Amino acid sequence: MDLMFTEGDWAFREEVRRFLSDNTIPEIRRKLAEGLKLSKDEIAVGTRNLYKKGVPTWPQEYGGTGWTLVQQYIFEEEVRAFPALVKFGMGEDLVGPVIYTFGNLAQKQYYLPRIANATDWWCQGFSEPGAGSDLASLKTRAVRHGDHYVVDGQKIWTSSAHYADWIFCLVRTNPDVKKQQGISFLLIDIKSPGVTVRPIHLINGGHEVSEVFFDNVHVPVENLVGEENKGWSYAKYLLSKERFGDAGVGISKERMRRALELAAQTYVGGERLIDQPSFREKVAELEVQLKALEITQLRAIANAPKQQQGVQDPASSILKLRGSEVEQAAAELLMAVMGPNALPYIPDEELGSRNEPPILPRWASKIAPTYFYSRAASIYSGSSEIQKNIIAEAILGL
Repeated sequence: MDLMFTEGDWAFREEVRRFLSDNTIPEIRRKLAEGLKLSKDEIAVGTRNLYKKGVPTWPQEYGGTGWTLVQQYIFEEEVRAFPALVKFGMGEDLVGPVIYTFGNLAQKQYYLPRIANATDWWCQGFSEPGAGSDLASLKTRAVRHGDHYVVDGQKIWTSSAHYADWIFCLVRTNPDVKKQQGISFLLIDIKSPGVTVRPIHLINGGHEVSEVFFDNVHVPVENLVGEENKGWSYAKYLLSKERFGDAGVGISKERMRRALELAAQTYVGGERLIDQPSFREKVAELEVQLKALEITQLRAIANAPKQQQGVQDPASSILKLRGSEVEQAAAELLMAVMGPNALPYIPDEELGSRNEPPILPRWASKIAPTYFYSRAASIYSGSSEIQKNIIAEAILGL
């Protein structure tokens, strides 16, 4: 297996860099570099700019670029490093591929262009208070009455639900069969009567996730994706794609770069932190882990034709498991470099009123929210324990 990039790959990487330089709004790039939040409108504009050549991960016939998995990997890596990574909800990576793989023609014609144009923000309605690690135990019901379903229940930890226009949900349509066999995949307008979004404020002070309640919500039958009671199969396909992208190599590389940049400006005992042997040992150990993860992802890409055909790939669980561990380790390295300076969050307007110059770059004090959010990496898309079970059963045959 040849894991080296070809001359064509390197030429594509240079093309991507020029594209990002020409199409990224400077203010959006600045905010991303400083760890600041973007508004929904800013994310929409940034996403449309990145999608000028098509949706990076989609086939051409559905409005995508038609890029190979290697090209998608290069694009993602360069976008992270620039930085310019802006994605309008969970349309591109999650519900879009489910729709163009399993949806009917009308669904493809209506929803896919609106995702590609950053018109509709999608969020994911999977987890419930009693169905997190055991997602198949979900209790949100969808009962059919003629040309519509009536949905009742609750979802939790729903990322960006406060931004969302639509939510794709797993709902129970048959309670009398094995739990995995009675689930359907439903598209719901989040502004429908009976839908309530309640914010959950996190330890980092941010509002990333929400609770979503469904009280007698009427959903047209035409919003059912695929066949009724086949939703668990579609969800496994979606989760395999989500985990495949959750290796987070680009994220960890960028955090490493930032940590080294700051370590070169930080003095401990009159010596730069980056020159101290104990710190360099930590960096070397993490760089080896990150390189191993990157090679593993490239191997998965080389062996991943099934990813394009709607087939679940259990190897994605390996990437998710190790990726979350490396991502957290990179965030911890950043925290170690910053020390106490990582904790305060100082708004720009307050910085302007201070007389003393900051010891470190202004964005350095914005590490803490990133660190706290990275702790969720071992939970979302299925916890590390679930990934280990999948690896044991589907790959090792235990």
